[in-house]
Amino acid sequence: MADGDGLGEAATAAASSPAPAPGLSPPLGWRERLRAGLAGTGASLWFVAGLGLLYALRVPLRLCENLAAVTVFLNSLTPKFYVALTGTSSLISGLIFIFEWWYFHKHGTSFIEQVSVSHLRPLMGGTEGSISEPGSPSSSRESETSRQNLSECKVWRNPLNLFRGAEYRRYTWVTGKEPLTYYDMNLSAQDHQTFFTCDTDFLRPSDTVMQKAWRERNPPARIKAAYQALELNNDCATAYVLLAEEEATTIVDAERLFKQALKAGETIYRRSQQCQHQSPQHEAQLRRDTNVLVYIKRRLAMCARKLGRIREAVKIMRDLMKEFPPLTMLNIHENLLESLLELQAYADVQAVLAKYDDISLPKSAAICYTAALLKTRTVSDKFSPETASRRGLSTAEINAVEAIHRAVEFNPHVPKYLLEMKSLILPPEHILKRGDSEAIAYAFFHLQHWKRIEGALNLLQCTWEGTFHHVSVYPKKELPFFIHFTAGLCSSTAMIALLTHQFPEIMGVFAKAVLGFLCLQP
Repeated sequence: MADGDGLGEAATAAASSPAPAPGLSPPLGWRERLRAGLAGTGASLWFVAGLGLLYALRVPLRLCENLAAVTVFLNSLTPKFYVALTGTSSLISGLIFIFEWWYFHKHGTSFIEQVSVSHLRPLMGGTEGSISEPGSPSSSRESETSRQNLSECKVWRNPLNLFRGAEYRRYTWVTGKEPLTYYDMNLSAQDHQTFFTCDTDFLRPSDTVMQKAWRERNPPARIKAAYQALELNNDCATAYVLLAEEEATTIVDAERLFKQALKAGETIYRRSQQCQHQSPQHEAQLRRDTNVLVYIKRRLAMCARKLGRIREAVKIMRDLMKEFPPLTMLNIHENLLESLLELQAYADVQAVLAKYDDISLPKSAAICYTAALLKTRTVSDKFSPETASRRGLSTAEINAVEAIHRAVEFNPHVPKYLLEMKSLILPPEHILKRGDSEAIAYAFFHLQHWKRIEGALNLLQCTWEGTFHHVSVYPKKELPFFIHFTAGLCSSTAMIALLTHQFPEIMGVFAKAVLGFLCLQP
């Protein structure tokens, strides 16, 4: 969330030197171009030069006479020697193969490749920079692709996560089981420290106490620390946030505490706005106070949604998105989509999708399946598989089917939860995009909207069952080259040892023929 410390120095350096035109890299001199060309062919040049030198010195070094002497020596060896030699080679290559296999399964890479890249590549003239220049268009495309993949695959905070005290804890009271994993709660603790703390907290005793509270693992200890912070400062907004999230046993209690947090948070936010330009520390404090204020307003909107005041929740979310447009990464529009669907304001839902269902923004199951639901709504009430098989699909039905295909392609786990083929559980506080956790979180809140539209689930089932689509799995890594190489070497040498032991005369003739071919005069 915070900007890097080196942005000021980078800006100064950029201002002091002329920048190249956008999308272009500065022209290279002839020396740089020559160096770049030789770097890629350095290994090949060395290999060719070595062969040429060996050919030129074949007479002074008496290579043919030496090879003949070696041939005489090898002819004097018995087949037992060859059996022992090939057997030993097979044993050693087998041990290397077993080690490579174990190292690959433990570390995900080949040990030989890792050593080669780390130690041999610099000696052969290869560098990371020789692959692609940092400013080249190819590296820019690769970095853009990696950013898109990262945005789709990393763990995100669930935009519709429940309240710990008022909802998750009620499950614990009834079942005696914890609904959240330790990993999930640890990620939330990291989020809280990122959003609700800053480097200037030590200047205020109440914020110092809250900084320790967010790191505390024990819920009663966190609640106790929040009360201690309020004793030091009755306007500590983050203390009210913690109490609303974890101590309040009902949504009404949580809303009351969030309103107190809002009153304190707005005061602190206005004060930070007035001092933001005094120092970098004040700017960091403003970012923290902005995060706190946005979080409080969002949770107040969710309280209003859960208490049935849906229009009030929609208004809060719309105002929040207008007041803080840069914070789209918080996915407030997903909260807005769910509330608008509850109001059955489908035109407004379509307007939100038109803004956020963009190729440059990260996708989600909420966006893809809501878009499919809107297209399904126009045809689902009259859709019949038998009729469609006789007359074919209409244009509107084709659009609905394609939208469902697109949604299933993004997250194939969702239909089983919407069709109630798998049991729903409480959604986690964090989800993995395109994973089962995202499917649970989506279906938990949106199943009612699919049920409300007549025939929507029927069309989803017909389309999903008729779609040839394998459930996405984590991509398996290909076996490295050296595992295949050592396995082949072990097998071939073992076979040669067996053949030499069983047919020594034939293998002897074969070996002499090979050596005779190698010793031919040029």
